Amino acid sequence: MRVGQKWHYICVLVDLYNREIIGHSAGLHKSAALVQRAFASVPYNLHHLELFHTDRGSEFKNQLIDQALETFGIDRSLSEKGTPYDNAVAEATFKAIKTEFVKGAYFTDQHELDLELFDYVHWFNHIRIHGSLDYLTPTEYKSVNL
Repeated sequence: MRVGQKWHYICVLVDLYNREIIGHSAGLHKSAALVQRAFASVPYNLHHLELFHTDRGSEFKNQLIDQALETFGIDRSLSEKGTPYDNAVAEATFKAIKTEFVKGAYFTDQHELDLELFDYVHWFNHIRIHGSLDYLTPTEYKSVNL
């Protein structure tokens, strides 16, 4: 993301069950702290999460994230090198974010980005329909199928 004269990064945590974005953060650095802030934004007890699947980026595979996963009893799963299909749902979500939110966007500061990202995540989860979810929103899909 372009914020002022610098690039910023977005981290999203996606629930594979209903493709809901359950956690998100944005910041100046692509780091474990960015991922940790995304976990901190999850609106329910992290002990309910069973598995954290990611690619092999250093922001995901490090001591800070290892300690957080251990604390909450969350198992780790890593994609094989050079195999983006292992992370297909996340890749599809990133593509949607890039085309619907990032493309052409410019933010004056981090606060503006944070507010706009919050609004986008709400729209993505509660208003945007998904073909893979029988044309329901992620929250509708969860409420119908639980």
